[in-house]
Amino acid sequence: MSANVESMFYAGREKPWHGLGTQVEEAPTSADALRLAGLDWTVQRKPIQVCGGRKVDNFFANVRSSDGAVLGVVSDRYQVVQNAEAFAFTDALIGGEGQVHYETAGSLMGGRKIWLLAKLPDTEIVGDKTEPYLCFSNTHDGSGAIRVCMTPIRVVCNNTLNIALNGAKRAWSVRHTGDIQAKLQEARMCLDMANKYMDKLAVYADQMANKTVTDEQIAKILDEMFPATEDMSEREKRNATKAREEYMICYFAPDILKFKGTAWGALNAMSDMVGHTAPRRMTSNYQENNWARIMDGHAMMDKMASLLAGVGAR
Repeated sequence: MSANVESMFYAGREKPWHGLGTQVEEAPTSADALRLAGLDWTVQRKPIQVCGGRKVDNFFANVRSSDGAVLGVVSDRYQVVQNAEAFAFTDALIGGEGQVHYETAGSLMGGRKIWLLAKLPDTEIVGDKTEPYLCFSNTHDGSGAIRVCMTPIRVVCNNTLNIALNGAKRAWSVRHTGDIQAKLQEARMCLDMANKYMDKLAVYADQMANKTVTDEQIAKILDEMFPATEDMSEREKRNATKAREEYMICYFAPDILKFKGTAWGALNAMSDMVGHTAPRRMTSNYQENNWARIMDGHAMMDKMASLLAGVGAR
């Protein structure tokens, strides 16, 4: 497996974003998902000692129960959220144990980061079947917060519609300090947040699908997205030209055709490009960055949406 992906499972026939993991036929409920993902271990806080046996005050080591691996060093204010608690939280959030089906879950970076992806009921966005997912991620090394976010997927082309919308939050997070359980209880409001996001996305998509964008306007947008200026090197100019060509291939793809000539078609073409086009440089942390974009959204998608909003504006 990748150095970043320690263990995971995925449901269905299609391999996930990095092509790794154990395949299962059907999305399991939480108890099976915990085991299939290799997350059936706990984190224990252990005192730290330096040479000579003196205890280090105010800091602890987060140690994995399954193999004694040290996942991170944290302060005494840090509160552990166990993997089982993450699944229990998502169960309670969506509909109770046995009602939630997990599409994928797993461990990154030797157990320091974990994630799970749970499917919500299908909906339609401008006539297309759309599958909303709830993502939950957590860290055991003290490097990040507990995070929950929405990630809708347009089924016909498997495009992720992680679009930043005014007035509708897509993500929520909380740090590992204070009364974590109380904060997780408060976080149940994020399901309401998810529903509001999907409602807002449907309105936004309808507006964009009814907004005409000409080929000339698309060309101008691409000049801003992928500029090729005189002060650039030849390689940079070639990369900019190639990026524009890759975008146009996506723009004329069969699953975009019914929205061609609209802002919604232009935005989905960008989603197709950033989600499915192979990177020019396959870096060692590419897979982890790809997952981060699912949680955080993609800068190119947000920029494209901003430029499309300006089309026809005075």
